[in-house]
Amino acid sequence: MSAELIEGARVILEDRVETASVRIEGGRITGLDIARDGASIVPARGRILAPAFVDIHGDAFERQVMPRPGVMIPVETALLETDRQLAANGIATAYHALTLSWEPGLRSVDTGWQIVRALEGLRPRLTAENRLQLRWETFCHEAEPLIAHALAGPDRPALAFNDHTSSMLLRYDIPVQDRPFDQVADYPVTSFDAPRFVKKMADHARRAQVSAEEYVALLTSVWTRRGAVPAHIARMAALARSHQAPMLSHDDSQTETRAYYRDLGSQVAEFPMHDRVFLAAREAGDWIVLGAPNAMRGGSHLGSPGAAQMIARGLCDILASDYFYPAMLGAIVRLHADRVAPLPALWKLVSLNPARAMGLADRGRIAPGQRADLLLLDWPEGQTPAPLRTWVAGRRGYSALSTVPQTEPAL
Repeated sequence: MSAELIEGARVILEDRVETASVRIEGGRITGLDIARDGASIVPARGRILAPAFVDIHGDAFERQVMPRPGVMIPVETALLETDRQLAANGIATAYHALTLSWEPGLRSVDTGWQIVRALEGLRPRLTAENRLQLRWETFCHEAEPLIAHALAGPDRPALAFNDHTSSMLLRYDIPVQDRPFDQVADYPVTSFDAPRFVKKMADHARRAQVSAEEYVALLTSVWTRRGAVPAHIARMAALARSHQAPMLSHDDSQTETRAYYRDLGSQVAEFPMHDRVFLAAREAGDWIVLGAPNAMRGGSHLGSPGAAQMIARGLCDILASDYFYPAMLGAIVRLHADRVAPLPALWKLVSLNPARAMGLADRGRIAPGQRADLLLLDWPEGQTPAPLRTWVAGRRGYSALSTVPQTEPAL
């Protein structure tokens, strides 16, 4: 791999933004402001150069696999298209949030196996580093062989504990943000003939490609497994620990929930749903993840705490694409415009911090010796930025580079 010198960009470093040239060779950053030494020149005056994004929870790939309810696309085609979207949006490392559920259809274990096998076969052809977040529904014991297989693979996945089963059955007079710890003995279950429940089940049934009656019957059967869930969670956490895989707990609404998963080895609180959980997670030194669409839009679509507020309070470390890949850049733009924090601090939310939370010490910042995962941006003053080029381990993963302006960017 020949050396390149990205010359004259405004570079987002860990603690400042300054004009510099960045040399890359052999997939690594080999120096800042050093001699050209025969390197190919990438003229970048008037552009912004930043660490490429590390996305630890993205499920937008589901819309490639099932672009309309009940319409499934061949998995390899969907993943190749997803890979191109990642690179075009500056994401060099992506953890696909692969839901492993008792549901049939899109989020079934069968579909999960298809995606795992496809990623294994496609690995040499992919541009971004496509990893997995095993988004495990804790009532789904059928997923254990898949999880064990993925954990033993070369690209160490993350394991996320999800309990949407209990959440779906929550009594409707209780806000989801106040949902009790999922394993309390007297968990408040809704009436199965409640109009809101019936409508919600119909929506889920369309995704699962079954009738609403079949879906409710399946959910009722799965609920009878509740007594076995804690032991299964403990077994899967032990398996993840044996592979040194990072673990996350999802949608925690109680400090008891966060403490339970932390005791099992989960150091990441993903999308906490109440202020008390944020405070408890921060006190314990956990990583706290929120959705980039939340920050980009100015609030959560579920009524959970706003990302900008939590960042300003020091209660959010990481922003993930969630359901929209362009939101990682869009969130930084809005947070920067709203002066929530200086740009270098904001950029850590989408690069250095998620890399550290996932145990990836070789990426997330622009410094000699780091992997050359880089993003070149066109960001005119007062306008929306656009990715121009993405490097993944020094390879050109995406390029829309055209004429380089001769004026400095606003930053």
